[in-house]
Order: sequence, then C-alpha cells, then structure tokens
Amino acid sequence: MNDLNKTALFDTDQLLEVISILTEIVQQGLDLEGVMFLVAERTQMITKANGAVIELAEDDEMVYRATSGVADKQIGLRVNIDSSLSGLTFKLGTPFICYDSENDDRVDLEACKKVGLRSMAIVPLIHNNSPVGVLKVIASETNVFDQNTLNLLELMSCVIASSMFNAAKYESDELFYRATYDTLTGVANRSLFYDRLRQRFSQAQRLSDNFGVISIDVDFLKCVNDTLGHRAGDSVLKEISIRIQKVIREIDTLARLGGDEFAILVYKINNIDEAKNLMERIEHTIQKPFIFRQFYIPLSISMGFAQFTENCSDIEELIEIADQNMYCNKLDHRCRKLQITPISS
Repeated sequence: MNDLNKTALFDTDQLLEVISILTEIVQQGLDLEGVMFLVAERTQMITKANGAVIELAEDDEMVYRATSGVADKQIGLRVNIDSSLSGLTFKLGTPFICYDSENDDRVDLEACKKVGLRSMAIVPLIHNNSPVGVLKVIASETNVFDQNTLNLLELMSCVIASSMFNAAKYESDELFYRATYDTLTGVANRSLFYDRLRQRFSQAQRLSDNFGVISIDVDFLKCVNDTLGHRAGDSVLKEISIRIQKVIREIDTLARLGGDEFAILVYKINNIDEAKNLMERIEHTIQKPFIFRQFYIPLSISMGFAQFTENCSDIEELIEIADQNMYCNKLDHRCRKLQITPISS
C-alpha cells in the first residue's frame, strides 16, 4: 500500500495532528532529542496508547532514548536485540504487532512487565536506508492495536527519519551523538544520564559499591532571560556546564536534564563528606565572575546529593532524594537577589 492510500485510512484529526507536529518542528528548529520526545508524546496521543517509546540500536541492545506516558520512567532502559520484539523489528526492518505480551514468545517478557505493557505496535526507524531503531506504542490492555496503528506509526517514523537525516548528515556516529548529548551545552542529555545511571545502579547492587547523584538547578535563569535575553541565558547554561566539568572527574557524568536542570552521576563516592567537599568545589568555581557582553552576571546554583545504599529500591528513589535535598538548598537561596551590573559601574 503506497503512502497516498495509507493516508486515506486516517481520520481528519489524526492527519491534522501529524501536520501540526511537522509545523512545530520546523518553527522551533528542534534538535534530534527534542524531535524524538515530541514525536513520542504526540504519537501516544493520536494512537490513544498508554505510552510511546523510541528505541535506538546500540551494539547488541535496544536503548530507550525517548519515552512518554507509562514508559516515561524507563528512559535509558536496555533490552537485548536478540530476545525482544523491538530487536526483531530492527533486524528485519518490518513492523509488528504484539496482541498479548504474555502469550508472545518474541517479546522480552521481563522488560514488558517492568514497563507495564500487555500489547504494542512497533515500526522500524530508517536512516540512510538502514534501520537504526524503532518507534513503539504500548498499552496496558491486550489487543489494543491494529494495522491502522502501524500505518500511522510509519507516517510518524518519517518525521523522525527526516530529522535524523538533517541532524546526522549520513554519519551514524553523529546521529547517536545528537540523540544522547545536549545540543546547547554539549554535555550528556536526559536519555544518556538515565542510561548510565541504570547501568551504574545495577553494577553497584552486584558489587555492593558506592556512588551518588547530585541534582542541580540554576538560580535566577528566568531573571537573566528577562533582563538580557535568551542568548544571555544560553551563555549562562554553557558557562556553568564548562565550569562543572572542570571540577568533576572524567569518569563522572554531567547531564542537562532540561531547561535549567542538571545532574551529576558521581561514579564513585564513599561518604557524605566527600560529596560535601565536591559540591563546595563546584560552588566555588561557579561563583567566579562571569561576563556576558558588557555585563557582570553573578552565577548561582542549588544542589542536592543522594548516595546509593543497598536499601535503595530503584533509581527513581535516588533521584527523588537528591531533588528534595536540592529544593531545600534552593529555599536557602531565596533571600538572594540577582544583581546584573554593567562592567563600567
């Protein structure tokens, strides 16, 4: 069935939604990560699924690089290519429907239970004439999806394929860089952070090892944007990224999770005193003078730390503790005022 005939199967609202997505991508100039998350969210909506996932193939695994709905907390999840329906879709370049995950020997049943899905529809993502991943919608009920769902997913996959083409310029290494690193700052993005966090969490559980997470929020970014414009705000985010990277070790991971939110995966840390020392050094380097054009902009961040212990049940609990500690620190900063001053003053 050609693309023209497929479009005849969709209702007007679905086609208008696809056009709306294309328009938003063009207007906002979204990077590849942004495109993937946008497509995942909108695909879930127009297929009336419980969630949607974009998985990219990396070595012998399929990695959740963009998620929405019930799959949102599974960002960074990895499944084996040879024992999953996503992997089969990727290898064959063929769409598939799973009507009931508990009665389908093609699926990774453990991963399905972790995500909370019973049925799914999957189409391959094609870049440079080769599959690079899959687009998948999921539901907690059985027998939810049909051929019409696959046709709609294939239409949405073309949106991602076009963005991959523009982002990567035929280079597969560049494609995966664009999918896993923040375009503005060059540090890891949310997907890569959670991917590495999951792997480190699993490793620490096996080895009874110690690591930690630092949650970071940039103070007064909105005020900078409102006073000097978004270019100033972008410069602040880039400068903060550069300064933090100079303090942490190469084995640690600094990531921009979105907006003014950052996080650090501290690969090895023995106790809270080491964490306090690290955060003090980060704060010290952040507070050094920063000049944007003809203005001094005071830089300030709020931080919170959480250390892995054997009592941690999952990575969400670890992140929640770090966030709570960060918010407490941010409350202490409320009394501060941002004083942007001209160099000449």
